[in-house]
Amino acid sequence: MERADATMHIGELAERTGLSLRTIRHYDEVGLLEPTGRTVGGFRLYTHDDFSRLMLIRRMKPLGFSLEEMTELLRIIDSFGSDPARSDDPGQSDEPGERAKLDSFIAQAVDRRAKLEQQLAMADEFLELLRAK
Repeated sequence: MERADATMHIGELAERTGLSLRTIRHYDEVGLLEPTGRTVGGFRLYTHDDFSRLMLIRRMKPLGFSLEEMTELLRIIDSFGSDPARSDDPGQSDEPGERAKLDSFIAQAVDRRAKLEQQLAMADEFLELLRAK
């Protein structure tokens, strides 16, 4: 079991998430994922909460959300005050209208997933045609 205050360097975070160092640094530069802290030497330090946030970002990417959309969705999720990786604690937002905004993102994600599913079906059909040759 990890200690709640345990930290990891960017290399370990990259290895655990399957993302490149460059991508994680870019997410820091654009404000999507700021490290929880830094070492005396200036190296980024990340926590388990940072890891969970990065995994959420990684799950948005295949659905085609822009960096701006990701930023907005993370802001909305943060307004609910719950860990984005936990589905058992939906939390409550203090901001009026945030539930409607979240519901809109959910609807977009459902639509985008359906499009990906259609593309996957077409790719499967294509592979079947090639294999039949």
